[in-house]
Amino acid sequence: MGYKVVVAGATGNVGREMLNILAERQFPVDEIAALASRRSLGTEVSFGDKTLVTKDIENFDWSGWDMALFAVGSEATKIYAPKAAAAGCVVIDNSSLYRYDPEIPLIVPEVNADAIHMYKNKNIIANPNCSTAQMVVALKPLHDRARIKRVVVSTYQSVSGAGKEGIDELWDQTKGIYVPGQEKEPKKFTKQIAFNVIPHIDVFMEDGTTKEEWKMVAETKKILDPKVKVTATCVRVPVFVGHSESINIEFEEFLDEEEAREILREAPGILVVDKREPGGYVTPIECVGDYATFISRIRQDSTVENGINLWCVSDNLRKGAALNAVQIAEVLGNKVLKKG
Repeated sequence: MGYKVVVAGATGNVGREMLNILAERQFPVDEIAALASRRSLGTEVSFGDKTLVTKDIENFDWSGWDMALFAVGSEATKIYAPKAAAAGCVVIDNSSLYRYDPEIPLIVPEVNADAIHMYKNKNIIANPNCSTAQMVVALKPLHDRARIKRVVVSTYQSVSGAGKEGIDELWDQTKGIYVPGQEKEPKKFTKQIAFNVIPHIDVFMEDGTTKEEWKMVAETKKILDPKVKVTATCVRVPVFVGHSESINIEFEEFLDEEEAREILREAPGILVVDKREPGGYVTPIECVGDYATFISRIRQDSTVENGINLWCVSDNLRKGAALNAVQIAEVLGNKVLKKG
């Protein structure tokens, strides 16, 4: 016996990935509904070898459905997630709306799967920010061994993190550089993204950080450990898919780089590719379509007493969003709802 599953926002990048991953991982689905806004009503989307026609989220009857994977943004989530939850359908939400609610669990299954039982408070589970998700997967096994004091992270985030508009803008601006008369001014981003990097994601806050940077701090504390200090610089780069992170970690006790490498090799959800030679590391283009979080460039930081540096790469549409949501659904099914 399987589950009755809803994917809300099924026509967007993340929603389509959710459907793909549910099919790829053979999630036990008895019935599935693909929802979209009225302007996308009737659009066809793929689910394995099936074709689904999207239904109107505004008039959808949530009763009788087991779980809903939401990829519709905060404003729509604010309207429809409470309706689904009230009807007994557990919401797994990819927006930022519920991430910081102390009564709602923020889950990365490799890190804090046991916190999922908190879903009963509001029938809602939050999916973290894409840049946080891959980082805490890398931090968790090292934290268990040597206790992390402080993390300094710089991100190199792909344009797909800004949605279809971000992808289109990079593509159009790149063409415009080579084709006279097709130049495109920035619309989605504050400056030209083609052949450029932009040290600004989301809005600025009073202390000079951006909200994306604040999210990484707040979410890491909630998912991993409130005692860990985190400082982040988040940068948008001209890459279509795949977020990269340069992570500096300071521990309470010494951790040798060889031991750190072995710990990460054995950790769930991680693939270590770390050869000290040209090409002996993973770049974002190589991680696209993969489930894993890739770790490279593991090395001692000699500037602090107990420090390690590493390079972390993951497909942001997968582990950073859709895959993590499906993994939460799997944990929910296996540990809580237990059908079939």
